Amino acid sequence: MSDKSAVRVTIQGRVQGVGYRTFAHQKSTQLGLTGYIRNLGGNEVEVVAEGEEGSLEQLIDFLEVGPTRAEIEEVDTEWIDYTGDHIRFAIKY
Repeated sequence: MSDKSAVRVTIQGRVQGVGYRTFAHQKSTQLGLTGYIRNLGGNEVEVVAEGEEGSLEQLIDFLEVGPTRAEIEEVDTEWIDYTGDHIRFAIKY
């Protein structure tokens, strides 16, 4: 049995209007993660995800590439405390 982990990832670049939130939602759900993705101001999105550390690392790899039309400029990853507050992975509007 492995412990649960959590991560906050901020992605900058051409990430709004290119299906990035849907992409992240699909990948997170496939990996069995909970949390959310939301747009921040300008050209940023934020992902907060919880689950198995290996699955979170896979998600980070996906987020660094993004969907076809995305142009990733910077990815900031911060490992945070696991809370267990999320029941699924959601797109916040």
